[in-house]
Amino acid sequence: MLKRKPVNSTFLLVSILLLALSFFRPVPWFVFAFLGFIWFLLTVCGSFFIQWNYHFPSLNSKKDISRNHVAITFDDGPHPLYTPKTLRLLKKYNVRATFFCIGKNIQKHPEIFKEIIQEGHTVGNHTFSHSNAFGFFGTAKVIGELSKTIELVEDLTGLSMALYRPAFGVTNPSIAKAVKKLNLNSIGWNVRSLDTTFRNENQVLRRITSKAHKGDIILLHDTSEKSILVLERLLVFLEESKLKSVTVDDLLQIKAYV
Repeated sequence: MLKRKPVNSTFLLVSILLLALSFFRPVPWFVFAFLGFIWFLLTVCGSFFIQWNYHFPSLNSKKDISRNHVAITFDDGPHPLYTPKTLRLLKKYNVRATFFCIGKNIQKHPEIFKEIIQEGHTVGNHTFSHSNAFGFFGTAKVIGELSKTIELVEDLTGLSMALYRPAFGVTNPSIAKAVKKLNLNSIGWNVRSLDTTFRNENQVLRRITSKAHKGDIILLHDTSEKSILVLERLLVFLEESKLKSVTVDDLLQIKAYV
């Protein structure tokens, strides 16, 4: 898979060679423009497709697992209405999941956040603000966002979170430096439900179940009625398929807290 540093080095070298060649024979301007466009395209795709591990590695699945386990993960909570419904369903089917929570939502709903942990689920860092501009934050601001959520959770529960899910799945050099500085494990996914899009319940469920295999990390959100309906049908499907949802740290055999 492509990585940022080798790609940048290669494009820089090619650019230097083209510049050197231009002293001996004309190199059309559109060659440089095309080269720049390809570099830009790779950088954008690498930033938005977390599975590429372009800027830094994320753990997206565990295909070599021997157990019939998957990890259902939820982003953007806790939500005052839908997170409790999610917890009741998980309890009904006796499974565990991972909740990547936004700091400001933890601050608003601390009791629901504590209930997630009390029910045996894992919690992870999903930034403090989940700002639409998060991908443009500098390293210091990213560290501040992640640290603020870590400190909030430590004050509430005594747990120091070691798992991080990038907001919108966006990665870049600033986020890479922050993740390294805070010694976090970045958790991605390999099954994206797209439950926050225009797709209806049946389409979302089919998108998940058509590709569900052991070792998968499934991305859902505990923020809408549609996602709750999808979740119950998904849990029935997993039960019938002899697959069980566990926490992502259990699936990947890593530590959720330090």
